[in-house]
Amino acid sequence: MMNWKRIALGASAAVLVAAVGVGIWGAHALDTSRSDVADDKVQLADAKITDQAAIRRGEYVMRAADCAACHNSTKGEFSGGYPFVTDFGTILSSNITPDRQSGIGAMTERDFFNAVRHGQGSKGFLYPAMPYTAYAKLTDQDMHDLWAYMSTVQPVANAVDENGGMIFPFSVRLAMAGWDMLFYDNTPLAATPGKSAQWERGRYLVDGGGHCSACHSPRNLLGAETNSRYLQGGRIGYSYAPDLTGNMHVGLGRNSAADIAEYLKTGGDRSAIASGPMAEAIENSLQYLTDDDLKAMATYLKSLPSSDETRPDPIKADTPAMKRGALRYEVNCAACHGVRGEGMGNMTPPFAGNQALQSADAATPIQAMLVGGRAASTHTKPTGAGMPSFAWKMDDRQIAETLDYIRNSWGNAAKPVSESEVASIRKGLGARKNLPAN
Repeated sequence: MMNWKRIALGASAAVLVAAVGVGIWGAHALDTSRSDVADDKVQLADAKITDQAAIRRGEYVMRAADCAACHNSTKGEFSGGYPFVTDFGTILSSNITPDRQSGIGAMTERDFFNAVRHGQGSKGFLYPAMPYTAYAKLTDQDMHDLWAYMSTVQPVANAVDENGGMIFPFSVRLAMAGWDMLFYDNTPLAATPGKSAQWERGRYLVDGGGHCSACHSPRNLLGAETNSRYLQGGRIGYSYAPDLTGNMHVGLGRNSAADIAEYLKTGGDRSAIASGPMAEAIENSLQYLTDDDLKAMATYLKSLPSSDETRPDPIKADTPAMKRGALRYEVNCAACHGVRGEGMGNMTPPFAGNQALQSADAATPIQAMLVGGRAASTHTKPTGAGMPSFAWKMDDRQIAETLDYIRNSWGNAAKPVSESEVASIRKGLGARKNLPAN
């Protein structure tokens, strides 16, 4: 006969132990004691920092962390308002100028550390669209220097309702405390035994300021990065950030460290030219990094093991749809991308052997066909070529067929693009419908 009293006592004990464990875990995730190294008296609007070396280092940290890409707006540098469209609503980036009322001018250095590294701001818990999950890895010195630089930024009055577009209950910032307890790693990077200083620096830049996994890793249903698929490619709205692992088919397996460093600095290499969000990251951030730091990032990325995405069998070239795609490519695309998909040097990317084009997720090339795009424009390669939209000219089936031809020619191999996926992205982007054929 079962001893229900003993079972009840055992269950109660288990619940108590679990609650204590969750409490300890939660306390660690929400602990901000690392910020104790920062000043908690002088507000940013009143800070008068004259250490020019620290300010210059802080500007470099700002570049490495790509703050401008999300916080710049037509109202002024770092004035906020950039929209992040998520499954839970729309978040607007904060005004991070020293304006005391609408910016972060009333923050002390400690408040600033709490926001950047712990996701706890003056209005409550931050949403992980702000990559504090990566910035948690920033060193105390880099944070001090970043604070010094922010004290030199021109204040801009621009009130932003950051979470006004979020869906209830996600509009309640306190909910992010639970998210942090589940997914936020509140620890700095630790050295990896046997790794070189260059590798360690590369990992720090990739996983810390660069927050590469914020785009290049897939996310779960609650918006947290899937750590088991680190840098294996991720969907961001209607774009797809490609695989950065050593995968030979869709990753960086065929790129040398020199290729990767060139791409990060200039916006292009022998196999690809950056556009869209990556072009913004290169223009605002990566082109400003030193050659040594770019080589370090490349060294780290080249050390990553391959993802498990395999090369599918290419679509047969003699199918009616592929033949239609080939003709449409010749008429609309070959002038810029070449009859053999060879591209035009630094102007337009090659399609032959372009790993990013062959990912199972075709969102990025679909978006480019629907709304066009522009290549990165950098100090080294200042002419960023533009691509027009073909939404007015091709229907969903025609775009799918054209992309199938591109993604399965010249040695490429990729899964078929579905007409319904093109239709969905067309609708989501608000791209125009094609003109009716005569």
